[in-house]
Amino acid sequence: MALENVRPTRLELLRTRRRIAVAKRGLNLLKLKRSALIAEFFSISREALRLRSDLRARISRGYESIRNAEMMEGPTRLENISMLLPDVRPVGVSTKNVMGVRTPRVDRGGYTATESAALLDLPTSVQEAIRHFQGIYQVVLDIAEKENALRRLLREIEKTKRRASAIENVLIPRLQATVRYIKFRFDELERDAFSMLKTVKRKMEQEGEGVAAA
Repeated sequence: MALENVRPTRLELLRTRRRIAVAKRGLNLLKLKRSALIAEFFSISREALRLRSDLRARISRGYESIRNAEMMEGPTRLENISMLLPDVRPVGVSTKNVMGVRTPRVDRGGYTATESAALLDLPTSVQEAIRHFQGIYQVVLDIAEKENALRRLLREIEKTKRRASAIENVLIPRLQATVRYIKFRFDELERDAFSMLKTVKRKMEQEGEGVAAA
């Protein structure tokens, strides 16, 4: 709103000052929220880095276990065994609230039960390989959950930063300029009123002197 359209009244001055107070409280809350979001972002980021490092180690061990199983059982035997393994259940996704941000919570799913008795007789090397890759599957889901949360937190941090910047650098300075303008108009009105009083007084004095002379 242009300053020329502001009504220079005491009511408008009080209203503008209240808006400044509310804006400053909102700014403080946004800054606190941004700090909390950043702290949560780095906490989850550290956890994601740890999981990624763990994933690399698990993948290395998993492929090593596959090579051992292949050496002991042969590729054809491994291929036949793979047909008996249980399927992965669909992954369920719900949501959770992280500092006011809705982030996904990944249900690890797991594997469907199997009735095949052949799985009970699997060689130890194959069971070891299965165990390794089941662990890899769980870590991949954990990483997906964490990285999705990081992306959403980062968007919320940027949005909060923009809102805080708009309040701090646009709204509050504009309201403060309105307050200064109203006070300036008050000063002008007081000066005009004072000048008018002096003029009226001078005229009254002149008229009084004229009456006395007559």
